[in-house]
Amino acid sequence: MNTLGVLTSSDSRSQGDIEDVSGNLIIELMNAKGYDVVQYEVVPDEVNVIGGVLKRWADIDKLDLIVTTGATSLTARDIMPEATIAVLDKLIPGIAEAMRIEGMKFTPMAMLSRGVAGIRGSTLILNLPGSPKAVKENLGAVLSVLQHAIEMIQNDVHQHPTSP
Repeated sequence: MNTLGVLTSSDSRSQGDIEDVSGNLIIELMNAKGYDVVQYEVVPDEVNVIGGVLKRWADIDKLDLIVTTGATSLTARDIMPEATIAVLDKLIPGIAEAMRIEGMKFTPMAMLSRGVAGIRGSTLILNLPGSPKAVKENLGAVLSVLQHAIEMIQNDVHQHPTSP
């Protein structure tokens, strides 16, 4: 079973006054797919705080997958992509592209999401938007490749999966 951390970036939700619907939805969806959620945190939209959590979960806790939600849009406080890129060893642009393409089937606003995907050490990290609807759409676009990506990252696998 793969280990998962869910990180929500939101100034308002980090104060504890508003429920973290998107973070809880990620936990629910990923538990249903067999992921073991071992870390969950809600933090303010601060680059250093986000980067610190991502580094700790990847480097110390050695999580297989980290899924973030929030702070991927265009406002001044939306800094999740920058915080994530700062700690990544490699980008995986195809994952982020697939999520935006899927979202655009529902709304043209999906092209405004700046979320990224990449690798730190042996951990796969994905940025999802903050809305529950977008979380469901974005995860739906990439769930089928996550296990193979994790295996490739952790085992240096070079074979392609066989088609059913």
